[in-house]
Amino acid sequence: MGLRDLLRRLNLTVFGWVKDRFPTAPYADLTRKVGETIQRQVPRSHSEKYELKTIWYWYPLYCLGGISFIAFIILTITGIVLGFYYVPDGTVTFTSELEPTNPAYESMVKIMNEVPLGFIMRGVHHWGAHVMIAAVFLHMCRVYFTGAYKKPRELNWIIGVILLFLTLGFGYTGYLLPANDLSQAAATIGLNMARSLPYIGDLQALIVFGGTDIAVANYVLRMYWYHVFILPFTVIGLMLFHMALVWIQGVAEPH
Repeated sequence: MGLRDLLRRLNLTVFGWVKDRFPTAPYADLTRKVGETIQRQVPRSHSEKYELKTIWYWYPLYCLGGISFIAFIILTITGIVLGFYYVPDGTVTFTSELEPTNPAYESMVKIMNEVPLGFIMRGVHHWGAHVMIAAVFLHMCRVYFTGAYKKPRELNWIIGVILLFLTLGFGYTGYLLPANDLSQAAATIGLNMARSLPYIGDLQALIVFGGTDIAVANYVLRMYWYHVFILPFTVIGLMLFHMALVWIQGVAEPH
């Protein structure tokens, strides 16, 4: 078999895979009237499709993706408010009583005690993060146990798995930002896990935490950049692509 035949078979395989999962359709015209019918953007619900008169028992589980998205919106709004007052500096200083502190922790205390509604904003942000992580995890469980990851939705399943890990990254980086004792303990564990990887452990720790020693590495500033700039834009792009694929392929019924 020559190189030309090999490339031709590869081309047919790749484009055949894509065509099976994303057939050509006038997606831009889905809201226009065609004769006496109307092409609709949102796929028909299960009750419409099968003309059911009762509530389908799967309905609550199909709200988990929407709950995750709403939690992300709430976290974005409260995070912006907190960002006005938070100081991403984990440099250790000492008070007059020779107790160690840092500007990040002091800014968090100021948000909690002095900023109007700061206690509520941080509380909503804190519990919203728990809700989002739980909703994303349960959403992935629902997709798996209903078989919604199968053809033609393999790509969307992979994107969902990536979004799950990015959500966990959101939770971890946000957990380190208060720069208190719990944050330092979590940062120490994460740093040691990063360094445990053979050959590239120290490089990985340097990239993620800004150093190989938690006592001198300014991990707070590094986590702040991940939490506020890198992760949000990555997640927003993948979420838009994820929801676009759901709109194109429709909501999967349980297998």
